Amino acid sequence: MFNTLASRGPSTYGAIDLQSARRVVLICSHAGQADAQAFLRALRRRYRGAGWLWLLTDRASAHTAPQTQATRLRIRFVWLPRQTPELSAMDQLWRDLKRLIAANRQAASIDALAANAAAWVLTLTPQQARRKAGMASKHFWLRKLLQNFWRPT
Repeated sequence: MFNTLASRGPSTYGAIDLQSARRVVLICSHAGQADAQAFLRALRRRYRGAGWLWLLTDRASAHTAPQTQATRLRIRFVWLPRQTPELSAMDQLWRDLKRLIAANRQAASIDALAANAAAWVLTLTPQQARRKAGMASKHFWLRKLLQNFWRPT
């Protein structure tokens, strides 16, 4: 799952692997096409040996623009319905992050806040990430897919 935590100043791009709960986070200067493409390149580097990557994402303009590069990087987008953040595991992580890290707190700078956000997401254990992203719930909408997903040998 791929999503952006946007604010004034830097944007934090993130993805969570639905099988392993590994997270990839990249802090960029803006939430535009060039930064989204930089995130996709970082994601591909992280999963260098994998075949095609499938990203579940919303239709934010930063997510829709890099489609042509995504194909070149062997990344396919699976579009979630509009206005459904509850379907995005990454959106659930961002929601908890905002509540625990950003809400009613003054950061030294917007860059420091972005760094704290990235550190929070990346230091969660896989178990914590699954739980906070809603992936551990018996009601998680992709649960059956994950249970029956063929794992490479």
